[in-house]
Amino acid sequence: MSTNTAVTRRAIVVLNMPKRIPDLIVYVNQIATAMTGNASFPSPPIPIPTFQSSITALGTSEQAVITRVKGAAATRNVKLATVRSEAEQLKAYVQVIADANPAEAESLIHSAGMAVKKVTARNKPDLAATPGPVPGTAHLVAKSAGHRSAYEWEYSLDQKTWTSMPVTLQAKTDVSGLTSGTTYSFRVRPVVKSGEATWSQIVVLLIQ
Repeated sequence: MSTNTAVTRRAIVVLNMPKRIPDLIVYVNQIATAMTGNASFPSPPIPIPTFQSSITALGTSEQAVITRVKGAAATRNVKLATVRSEAEQLKAYVQVIADANPAEAESLIHSAGMAVKKVTARNKPDLAATPGPVPGTAHLVAKSAGHRSAYEWEYSLDQKTWTSMPVTLQAKTDVSGLTSGTTYSFRVRPVVKSGEATWSQIVVLLIQ
């Protein structure tokens, strides 16, 4: 039996939008081009032609700023906010598509002209056992079954005959009186309003 946690990976969509507006315009244009006619993204919340029009408007207003047209900066900032907002909406849409197709998530995200950040999520095991603070003890921690739950604990030397331990109202307990140098098996069973749950996976621990 293993106490290792299960590991899953989710591909997260990232927008690496540059700070310099000319560079940002190039970047979002690449996204618009990548998503145009892309069969993986048939119904974006912002139609790609609309996004392209917003990018063009931003470019025009930025040029006006460069040529020092009066009041151009304020207009440019509004256009910039629009492009950023639309890009974020497209990002959220790409994330939904990627999450629905985890095996192809990375390639889907890249096909939209966006970047990927991998996030490792560790799922808490049903039960974990670690050595206690002194020899002959163990510390057990179970996955919470929610409020007003109780927890039945058992240990065994052979996984055939089980010895009950005191029931707790918290998803953890400490065991003492164990034999150092001996391997013990542990399991836990939550007791909820609807009744007793099934026993958890068995975890083993060499007692120190």
